[in-house]
Amino acid sequence: MTRIGILIGSTRPGRKGEQVARWVHERAARRGDAAFEVIDLLDHPLPHLDEPLPALTGRYEHRHTRAWAETVTRFDGFVMITPEYNASIPGVLKNAIDYLYAEWTHKAVGFVSYGAGGGIRAARQLRTLCELLQMGVVTPQVSLSLHTDFEDLTTFKPGAPHLGVLDALLDHVVARSADGGTATPTQRETDEAAIRHHIDGVIDAIQAKDLDALRRSYATDVVSFDIDPPLQHVGIDAKLKNWANVFAFFQEVTYEVRDLMHTVGEDVAFTHGFGRLSGTLSDGTAAGGMWVRVTFGFRKIDSAWLITHDQVSVPLDILGGKGVVDLEP
Repeated sequence: MTRIGILIGSTRPGRKGEQVARWVHERAARRGDAAFEVIDLLDHPLPHLDEPLPALTGRYEHRHTRAWAETVTRFDGFVMITPEYNASIPGVLKNAIDYLYAEWTHKAVGFVSYGAGGGIRAARQLRTLCELLQMGVVTPQVSLSLHTDFEDLTTFKPGAPHLGVLDALLDHVVARSADGGTATPTQRETDEAAIRHHIDGVIDAIQAKDLDALRRSYATDVVSFDIDPPLQHVGIDAKLKNWANVFAFFQEVTYEVRDLMHTVGEDVAFTHGFGRLSGTLSDGTAAGGMWVRVTFGFRKIDSAWLITHDQVSVPLDILGGKGVVDLEP
């Protein structure tokens, strides 16, 4: 049977990864298509990388390395659980990954992250690292907020919508792992990955305040239902004017997206989730921003996925007639 390892990526005292791993394992154990096992890095104490040869050689000198390699080899795919420390993954997780190479290669992997902002920056770095190792990185990603998914920032009580994303993540990891990780990605998986990379490119362009890069992300006839008036903005120039107005207010811009779900067809796709624009204003004031609902509509044009429609919204307090801007996903 296909074996999936649920890897706890933190050894820090008071860590929350054990609670998250238990939640993932309990959900996964209901399935009948794979066997799931928790891998705790506390059970694999690895010193700072001390192998004299690169992992690419597959020649391991130390007993602790060989034991770790044997553990990782037993699994066909992984769900990696990572907190976010200073906008990055824990050093102990990076160290554990760096010890090996062939044992990771061509195996499926998905990410469950947690942190004040859902751990999305840590997950993004982990995604890049695993792609470099030629792992089959799946697109669905669970992002858990310390503020809304942990009671008193301590006890894990995830919101119900996370279950749908977790199920999608497990579906993808199991499917990619079923034959030992050697399966060629399906067209849907390839398109989902391309769309995810496209959105990552939009995030990079916004944070760099790069209008030229943003222009390449949208179709020329894009229709945008942005959060500011009027009701719609039609065409790439109108869309870029919106972004130019935003950039004029900020010295530095941070843009986050989380809980993205993708629905992909042959040449049309859409993605929905949550986004937050924050940063430092031109006068030096920190602006924390607000979480909004975001939807991206894509069309495949000349073999490339481009955004042809986007929509941003907040819930409405009907009695008060005002948008509700203090909610968190």
